[in-house]
Amino acid sequence: MGHRVLIVEDSPTMRQLVAFALRAIPDLQITEAVDGLDGLKKAQAGNFDLAIVDINMPLMDGLKLIGILRQDPKNQRIPIVIISTEGGVETKRRAEALGVNAYITKPILSGLVYKTVKALLEGEEAGGGEK
Repeated sequence: MGHRVLIVEDSPTMRQLVAFALRAIPDLQITEAVDGLDGLKKAQAGNFDLAIVDINMPLMDGLKLIGILRQDPKNQRIPIVIISTEGGVETKRRAEALGVNAYITKPILSGLVYKTVKALLEGEEAGGGEK
């Protein structure tokens, strides 16, 4: 069985772009969540190998979601990639303190998303992300 990835992004267009970038990874199962709360429910209900999370979302922002996931024994070790318009130093520091594995600033490059996710799923450092 392949890997399972959770994409938590409130923009349907961005979810499609990220999912499209990952389609080249064999046997990858993608689950989409429309906001942080939906992402939390799906993360707690499923077994994911990696999560891709936006920061600015309704109901629960991405940093809050990541903080909760990092305290959940089932999800605390999964690699997390942030894809966000938030590129400020303080936001990146907060993300790093929460244990984010890679940080990609929008607008995204499909090749960078693919390379980052593939490396993390293979147990390597993300390399291409901005972390």
